Amino acid sequence: MTWMTWRQFRAQALVGLAALVLLAGYLVALGRRIHSAYDDTLAHCATPNACSGPLGALADRYGLQTDLLGYLLLIVPAVIGVYWGAPLIARELEAGTHRLVWNQSVTRTRWLAAKLALVGLLSVTTAGVYSLLLTWATGPVTTIVNNRFEPVNFASRDIAPLGYTAFAFVLGAVLGLILRRAVPAMAATLVVFTALQIAVPMLLRPHYQAPTRTSVPLTADLIGHLTKIGTYGDIGGLRIPGGPWVIDTSPILDSAGKEVGHTAWFQGCMDHSALSELPNCLAKGNIHVAIAEQPADRYWTFQYLETALFVTQAALLATLALWRIRKHPV
Repeated sequence: MTWMTWRQFRAQALVGLAALVLLAGYLVALGRRIHSAYDDTLAHCATPNACSGPLGALADRYGLQTDLLGYLLLIVPAVIGVYWGAPLIARELEAGTHRLVWNQSVTRTRWLAAKLALVGLLSVTTAGVYSLLLTWATGPVTTIVNNRFEPVNFASRDIAPLGYTAFAFVLGAVLGLILRRAVPAMAATLVVFTALQIAVPMLLRPHYQAPTRTSVPLTADLIGHLTKIGTYGDIGGLRIPGGPWVIDTSPILDSAGKEVGHTAWFQGCMDHSALSELPNCLAKGNIHVAIAEQPADRYWTFQYLETALFVTQAALLATLALWRIRKHPV
């Protein structure tokens, strides 16, 4: 049964393997350049404080490449679910070739289990190799920027992609079994998996553990790196040293904890300061924000929890498929 499954799947597997080899070669070459530049930069710094500028320039130089590679890995589980998972069962049901196997000594559950196990293992291995190489290659940039909790970085590094891939593949296979048509199953897989990839970071991930609340003084340096300062004191893009995940940020507050957005001095800074002078002008007001955050040391806990969440869903779907094919012949 394993050999038959491989024979049926080998075309897709060889295409995936070729793409993985090309991508792996690029990641190895890129990783060697990044690690070499990182080591060389550290070797020429007299003190750790003197390294911040050169290291920031290194992160900027490779930032676009590492971001694009991260986005690409976000797509890989969906591609596997759509093109490897959804047609796996549906095409056989459409063509009627499953009846030939079932008329032999192979049971329906063994037929399905062999397909899920073999192709599922290849799927997870493909995503795992990509994630491993990407995590290694971009490691220095991630260390410099210290943003492992950022949504793209979290979802494309370490072990989380393995859980996403396992779920996407089994989801596609189960939808193919239920819908019995490859194209509708592929479309449904893409819609369901994309919806979960959007919903989980927004609705579930922030609450794996209760966030901590603290007050952060807004220095000129922090203000200078914000992505947004609103007209009435709301801000965006606050990045705190140490790499925590900032979940919620209050408007700018004064030393008494009151919002400053409508005060005369704040409006004076906003209206009469040049962009380069604005951080210093605002920082003179002894301002701060109240935030809710997930501390950086929870990163691996969140990785394990999210991977377990998707692997558990994959296991439940696989159990459902095995039950269905045993109780309800297709």
